[in-house]
Amino acid sequence: MKIEEAIKQKKFDSATQKAVVNLMYTASWMESMSAAALKPHGISIQQYNLLRILRGQFPNPASVGLLQERMLDRMSNASRLVEKLRLKKLVERRECPADRRQVDVLITPAGLELLEKAGQRIQSDAYAIGLNEKEAEQLSDLLDKMRMPK
Repeated sequence: MKIEEAIKQKKFDSATQKAVVNLMYTASWMESMSAAALKPHGISIQQYNLLRILRGQFPNPASVGLLQERMLDRMSNASRLVEKLRLKKLVERRECPADRRQVDVLITPAGLELLEKAGQRIQSDAYAIGLNEKEAEQLSDLLDKMRMPK
C-alpha cells in the first residue's frame, strides 16, 4: 500500500517530506510487527535489543553503561531492562571484579535460547517485507546516508 493510501493524504509538499513521513510510518509498522513477534516470548523490543547486545558480547559480560550506549532506543533505561530480564532468568548481574561499583551483565543459556527462538520469528517476518537482498542492501545504504552529517 502506498503511503498516500495508508495515511489518506493525497499530496506532499515535496519528495523529501513524503520520504520522511513514509520512513516514520514504516518504522512504526516495523516496530508493531516486531512487538507482535516478540509477544509470545514475553519480552519487549527493547529487551530483545539488550539480549542481542549481550549475545554479541558473549561469553564476556557487559556493563550497564555499554548496554545503554549500544541500545537502538537511547531513551530506554538499561538498568530497568536488565532487572526485568534478570527476574525472567534471561540475564545475570555480577559484581565486576575490577571495579566493585560496576555491575557486569551476562546473558544466560535461557536468554540465548529465547533469543534464538524469537530471532527466528523476527527473521521470518522480515522476509515478508517484500525486498530481495539487493534491495535490502540498497535501502540500508540509503538509511545510512540519511544519518551522515552534511
